[in-house]
Amino acid sequence: MAQTLIFLTIGLPWLGALAAWLTRNEQERTQHTLAVGFSVAAGFAALALIPCAGSGVALRLPIGGLFGDMTFVADGLGVFLAAVATVVGSLAVIFSVAYMHGDPQLGRYYTMVLLFIGGMVGLVLTNNMLFLFFFWEITALCSYALISYYNDDPKAVSAGIEALVMTQVGGVGLLGGALVVFALFGSYEIDAFLQNAAKLGPNPLAWMAFGFLIAAAAKSAQFPFQTWLPDAMEAPTPVSALIHAATMVNAGVYLLARFYPAFAPVPGWKTAVIAVGAISALMTACMALVAPDLKRALAYSTVSQLGYMVYAVGTGDIFASQFHLFSHAVFKALLFLAAGAVIHAVGTRDMFKMGALGAKMPFVRNVFVIGALSLAGLPILNGFWSKESVLEAGLSGGPVWALAMMLVGAGLTACYTFRMVWMVFYGEARSTLHAHDATAAMKLPLGLLAFGTLTTWLVAGPFGHLLESTLPFHKVHALSTGGLVAEIVEAPLTWGALAVIALGLLAWWGRERLTFLTDGLGWLGAAASQSFGFEWLNRQVVCATQSVAQALRVTQPGHLSWNVVGIIGGLVAVLIVLTWG
Repeated sequence: MAQTLIFLTIGLPWLGALAAWLTRNEQERTQHTLAVGFSVAAGFAALALIPCAGSGVALRLPIGGLFGDMTFVADGLGVFLAAVATVVGSLAVIFSVAYMHGDPQLGRYYTMVLLFIGGMVGLVLTNNMLFLFFFWEITALCSYALISYYNDDPKAVSAGIEALVMTQVGGVGLLGGALVVFALFGSYEIDAFLQNAAKLGPNPLAWMAFGFLIAAAAKSAQFPFQTWLPDAMEAPTPVSALIHAATMVNAGVYLLARFYPAFAPVPGWKTAVIAVGAISALMTACMALVAPDLKRALAYSTVSQLGYMVYAVGTGDIFASQFHLFSHAVFKALLFLAAGAVIHAVGTRDMFKMGALGAKMPFVRNVFVIGALSLAGLPILNGFWSKESVLEAGLSGGPVWALAMMLVGAGLTACYTFRMVWMVFYGEARSTLHAHDATAAMKLPLGLLAFGTLTTWLVAGPFGHLLESTLPFHKVHALSTGGLVAEIVEAPLTWGALAVIALGLLAWWGRERLTFLTDGLGWLGAAASQSFGFEWLNRQVVCATQSVAQALRVTQPGHLSWNVVGIIGGLVAVLIVLTWG
C-alpha cells in the first residue's frame, strides 16, 4: 500500500503538470480544473500515507550502476512534510483559481507549481542522496521559474536569478556530500550513512556537516543568505505562499533534521547551527519591523521563523523543530494568501497606502488576525505551542546567549506583527483604494487554514509519537498532547516569553510615547532597511557570477568541431586524473 501511495503522491502532481502544459491557454477553465483535481488528489494520497509510516525502505527501484537503487522511505519526517507540501500546495492552487483568473500564461504557471509540489515530495521521501540532490535541483528550478514568472518585469527576473544563484551554493555542497558517501561506502543510502557515519572519519564528516549546513542555510534563506527570499516576493502571491509555507524553504530545515544524528558529534557543528538560527531570527525580525511592503514583511517573518526551526535542530530537539515547521506552514500560508486577497483587491503591496481595510474586507481581516496572533505566539493558537516548545528546547539544550536572542526575537515578532495588522486593517485610510472581500474560491482555502491554525496543535502528541517510532537514529522523546500542554503551561520560561511578547505589543501600541527610543535607534532602523548591507553584498556575488558566465560564453561558439574537441579533451583529462590517482 505504501508503495502505491508514494507513487501517487509524487506522480499525481507531475501528471497534472503535464496535463496543464498540454492544455491550451484558451481553455482556462480546463486548466484550473486539472490543476485543482490533481493537487487535491495528491493531498489525499499524502494524508493516506501517514498511517502507513514505518522506519524501513518502503519502495525500491533497482537502477544499478553509479546511481544505486532509487529508494523511498515513509518515515514520520518524510510523510509529514509530504502532507504539508501537497495539502498546503493544493490550497494555494485552489486560491489561484481566483487570483490568476485571466492570466495569459496559465499553463506555464500550473505546470511549474505542480512540478514544484511533486519535487518537494520526492525530496523528503527519497532515501538516496543522489536522488535527494536531483529533487533538490528540481525545486530550485521551479522556484526560479515561478519567482521570475512575470518575465517582462526586470525586478522579477533579477529576483529569480538571485534565488537560483544563491540556492545553488547549497546544491554544490549536497552533491559533494553524496559523492563522498558513495566513494567511501559504495552506496548513496541515507539510512546506511546515518548508521555508519562514525566510520567516515572526523575530517570527511566535518566537511560534510558544515557543507550541509551551508546547503541548508542557502535553501532556507538563513544567515548570510537571507536576502533572496524577500526579493522573491515578485512572484504571484500563491507562489509566495507555496515557497514560504510548503516547499522550498522547508527543504533546508529538513536537511539538517534528517542528517542530525550523523553530524551532531562533529565539534562545533551544533553551536554553528544554533548561531545561524539565532542570528537569522533576530536580524530579520528587525528588518520586518521597518519593511513598508506587506509581502516583504511577511518574507522577513518567514526567515525569522525558519531561524527558530534551525535553532531547535541545533539544540537537538527534532520534534520542536518539526512541530514549529508544521505550525508555521499553516499560519504562514494563511497570512500570505490573506495578503494576496488584499493585494488582489487594492492593487498595491505598500502598507503606507493602506489602512482601515478591515471594514471593507471583514472575512480577510478576521482570518489574517488569526494567523497574526499565531505568528506572534499568543495562546492558544498553534504558533504558541510550537514556539514555546522551541524555547524550552533552547533552555535545556542551548547556550544562554542564544536563548536571550530568541526571546528578543519573540518580542520583535509581536511588535512587527501588530504593526502589519494595524497598518493594513485598522487606523485611518491613508489613500483612496477600491477594496472588496475575498471571493468564494479564496475563502475556501483561507477558512480551512484559519481552522487549522486554531486546531492543528491538538495533533502534537500523535505527531511526536510518529517521529519517535519511525526515526530510529534520532532519539525523539515524545509526549502526549496533554503532557506537552502541561509541560509548557507549568514552565516559568513560558510566562517569561509571554511577558516579552506583551512588551512587544505594548511597544507598537505606545510608539508615539517612545519617540526618544526610536530616535536613538534610528541608525538600527536605517541599517535594517538596507538589510544590514547583505543585500548589497549578495547582489555583488550574483553580478560576479553573471559576469563569469558571460565571459565563459566564448567557450561555447556553437561550432560542432570545437564542442567535440572540448568534450574529448575533458574526458581525457578526467581519465588521466583517475589513472594517476
